[in-house]
Amino acid sequence: MTKIKTPCIGICSTTSLGDLVCRGCKRYGFEVINWNAYDADAKHAVLKRIEKFTTQLLSSRFRIFSVPNLKLGLEQNAIPFDPSLSPYCWLHNLLKKHHQQIGDLNQFGVYVLSDHAHLELQALVEQVEEELLLLSSAHLDRYQLSPEQKRQSSPESK
Repeated sequence: MTKIKTPCIGICSTTSLGDLVCRGCKRYGFEVINWNAYDADAKHAVLKRIEKFTTQLLSSRFRIFSVPNLKLGLEQNAIPFDPSLSPYCWLHNLLKKHHQQIGDLNQFGVYVLSDHAHLELQALVEQVEEELLLLSSAHLDRYQLSPEQKRQSSPESK
């Protein structure tokens, strides 16, 4: 069985700033803390939630026309990505880690959809990040466990 990789991209705000939702990978703080103790099913559930939210938001603003170019660009710039997830998750990692160095998204096999083409890339990235955090926070608020339930559901308590 292959090990499920962490979605961490090296921009953790849950441990450094105490955010409830990580500004980098979009995991919840308790998921970051408990990740290594989670079983494969729990890790898969976290990744699928992140993938769904990320793909939903990025596919409404960007189109990936060359997955091989995107993959190559990520590898050349040493940007982590999980090949088992949607290329829109890869694109999110690229935009989070490298958007200030991108001159032409087409080199990465990506273009901005016409409804958003009037925005500078920086503004578009900020908009996506804000909406991803809002969506993740709303999901956490909707389904959040109490602190006691989190302790009981953590692997250490079993």
